[in-house]
Formats: sequence, structure tokens, C-alpha cells
Amino acid sequence: MSLPQAFTAANRSRVASLYRRSLKLSLDWVVDHGHWRRYAMLIREDFEANKNVTDPRRLALILEEVEAKLKEYRHPDPYIPPTAPNGTKWERNMPPLYGEQGPVKH
Repeated sequence: MSLPQAFTAANRSRVASLYRRSLKLSLDWVVDHGHWRRYAMLIREDFEANKNVTDPRRLALILEEVEAKLKEYRHPDPYIPPTAPNGTKWERNMPPLYGEQGPVKH
């Protein structure tokens, strides 16, 4: 089995995906952006600390650890913006349904 190369486009894409997922996951736990910014900076610091890893084995290990952390810290009831699908305001003010003969009368 071949080990992943350290600086490939696939690895850059995977690291960027892990970074975005980490930020989104932290927003599930801290909804207030003022407090969340501190956590975002800590996440950025963790990713920056491993920026210069060139050993493919160590890189694979680090990526596996991040994936495991994301699974461990997954929120049981994630935050959903109100107007997003399944949010509290989703489809709240739907336009009336029209049948073949005009508006439906109840």
C-alpha cells in the first residue's frame, strides 16, 4: 500500500475540508460569533502548527486524528439556521396552493 504524498492537490483539498468542517462544528457548540471567534482562532492555530509536515506517514496520522476528533465532538443537536431546510422558519409562509379552478377554499 502506498502512502499519501505530503503536498498533493488531494491532500490540500482534504485539509481545507477538515478545516471548514472543524469551524462549522464549533459553530454548533458556540452560536454567538463573538465567543466563537476565540475557538476559530484556536482551530486555526492547530492547523497552522502542522502546516509544514512533510512526512507522509505523519500527515496520514494527523489527518486520521482530526477525523476522529470531528466524530468525537459532533453535536447531538446541531444548530440549523432558521431559514435553512428543517429550520424553524423553513416553509413558514408558503404561497397558497392553486388547484385547477383557482385558490383552494377551506
